[in-house]
Amino acid sequence: MTTTSERPSEALTREASKRVSQSVFDGSPLRVVLLVDVFDGAQQQFLEAYEQLGKQVASVPGHVSDQLCQSIENPSQWLITSEWESAPPFLTWVNSEEHVRMVQPLHSCVRDTRSLRFHVVRETGSGLAAQKADKAGKAANRRLQEHAHVGDGVIRHALTFTVKPGSEEKVAKILAGYASPEAQVDETTRLCRTSLFMHGNRVVRAIEVRGDLLAALRHVAQQPQIRAVEEAINPYLEQDRDLDDQESARMFFTRAALPAVHHVNAGKQPEQARLALFYPARPGQGMRLAELLAQHDQAAAENPAATVLRSTVFQRDDVVVRLVDVRGADVDVLPRDSRAAGELRELLAGEATRMELVTDRRSPDA
Repeated sequence: MTTTSERPSEALTREASKRVSQSVFDGSPLRVVLLVDVFDGAQQQFLEAYEQLGKQVASVPGHVSDQLCQSIENPSQWLITSEWESAPPFLTWVNSEEHVRMVQPLHSCVRDTRSLRFHVVRETGSGLAAQKADKAGKAANRRLQEHAHVGDGVIRHALTFTVKPGSEEKVAKILAGYASPEAQVDETTRLCRTSLFMHGNRVVRAIEVRGDLLAALRHVAQQPQIRAVEEAINPYLEQDRDLDDQESARMFFTRAALPAVHHVNAGKQPEQARLALFYPARPGQGMRLAELLAQHDQAAAENPAATVLRSTVFQRDDVVVRLVDVRGADVDVLPRDSRAAGELRELLAGEATRMELVTDRRSPDA
């Protein structure tokens, strides 16, 4: 299993900057809520799969407890809640191949799922909660999020995948030439921006959504022009997929998910360029590498002379991508401070590098 630092950086936990609108590195407990819609008649199969999963997840580092609840109004609706010591251990596990294998037995009995993740900011009955955690031997460093993050109403997410070597030019042409989907998803959800980059045979697609991310992703997948693009690149993908097979498509996009772990906004100035930087991490060091980049960008956000206006760090396993909006046309890949740069280099499996922009699209009024 991939490992990660259990204690987030003090620089990101002493005082959350009012500029930071998103971060997983503040050290507070994490509450994960999974809403599940089970097929009619599959409740017993679901229970058995959950029991097996519960035994496996209990040994995952950072896991504290979980509960399974059934709706009193609709027995097909279930709620799974779990608590983790902090967000990084959970993200390390949920983005791992081990997790993909663990949850596979659930798929045949589940119609739909929705995962929500929350830092614990305040709680009542904390004494009892602490006693329970102490019994599990996992409460030594429990602390609540001290400061509320300042959001901007935008959800940031990314997908990454690789294509067959030698197909990069063809894939880039396909991905650059599609017609943009309808931006308005529903009354509350709107696509704001899609930025697509490549480095070698790796593709990174970053999206910004105002409203419901899941609704936006489903909306995009149903657009004919997007479906045509996805079908066109299928022959070039290193991981096979069949978009007509729900399980095949689900597995592909599960592995392609590249969550945002930190975002900082230095102000409202319009950027002159959007860049993406790729940081290949050594095995097991992706989360720590992302944390150090988050520290660097948060400190830079407090410097009025810094060229970086907005930065989002995405991380999954050993893939770390830093998406930056800059004043000017360039940005430092590594910190100028030699000590900070050296610490990052120790975590890299190869050279950190700037990715090539394929397309960057904003919706009207985004």
